[in-house]
Amino acid sequence: MTVDFALDQQQRDFAASIDAALGAADLPGAIRAWSAGDVAPGRKVWQQLANLGVTALNVPEKFDGLGADPVDLVVALERLGRWCVPGPVTESIAVAPILLAGDDRCAGLASGELIATVALPPQVPRAVDADTAGLVLLAGDAGVGEGKPGQRHESVDPSRRLYDVTATGAAWQASKADVKRAYEFGVLATAAQLVGSAEALLIAAVDYAKQRAQFGRVIGSYQAIKHKLADVHIAIELARPLVYGAALSLKPRDVSAARVAAGEAGLLAARSALQTHGAIGFTQEHDLSLWLLRVQAWRSAWGTSEEHRRRVLEAL
Repeated sequence: MTVDFALDQQQRDFAASIDAALGAADLPGAIRAWSAGDVAPGRKVWQQLANLGVTALNVPEKFDGLGADPVDLVVALERLGRWCVPGPVTESIAVAPILLAGDDRCAGLASGELIATVALPPQVPRAVDADTAGLVLLAGDAGVGEGKPGQRHESVDPSRRLYDVTATGAAWQASKADVKRAYEFGVLATAAQLVGSAEALLIAAVDYAKQRAQFGRVIGSYQAIKHKLADVHIAIELARPLVYGAALSLKPRDVSAARVAAGEAGLLAARSALQTHGAIGFTQEHDLSLWLLRVQAWRSAWGTSEEHRRRVLEAL
């Protein structure tokens, strides 16, 4: 027996509305500004996401959130990965609402007025954009507390600033189950964004292959290029159902398997896009470089592929 999983019309319309909004925004410009320390253009993008209800997806209804199904969250985050939205997307949209639980600050997350970031050592030892986030959370087996940014560490992606986090003393109890659940949502959100970014890289590679010529022919006409791009498409289509399946089960084994597959799809898409574009694709002036660097950063965020492979093997 096979299972036919497909998004319903409402979910497809939701994804299309996100694409329409972000496609009309200057995301490359917002990413470059964020890298330079100017978060204003990126915050405008976040406000658009709030207007669409994206920031409210994982927030309980009593705080004006949507209390949405994890599948709906994956639908949105895949599109955000497609457009490479800057900021602590995973942490603020997917993870923080779980760690805050019944805290009134969830209302700020839902409205988009509050952006949160999270450190969850040892798996997530540093917090992204802790210098600009309105709330920094430090979570672990002992509970959840507010934190403050410490030493800054460089990321392969300059738009992702990583900070050590130290506790400020303001803490509250959270069950180990909630902390574990928050981690699974962080991994799932990262996997969804990797799938979206892989799709963006594939589209860019296909479009460029139709324009770039070598030896008097566009490179897209060569069988080797066709096969390489087809391999990327297959990798994405193998990873995507694993991500949605993990959203349905939320089992650690399934979440890790989805994360590994999404990471491999992202890496293959990045390599193929760079090979298709040539050296120009990795210059700072070319927008492709933004996606290439983001994929590399995401592949080590919320656990490495090696760590997640180990989790899958231990669960078998």
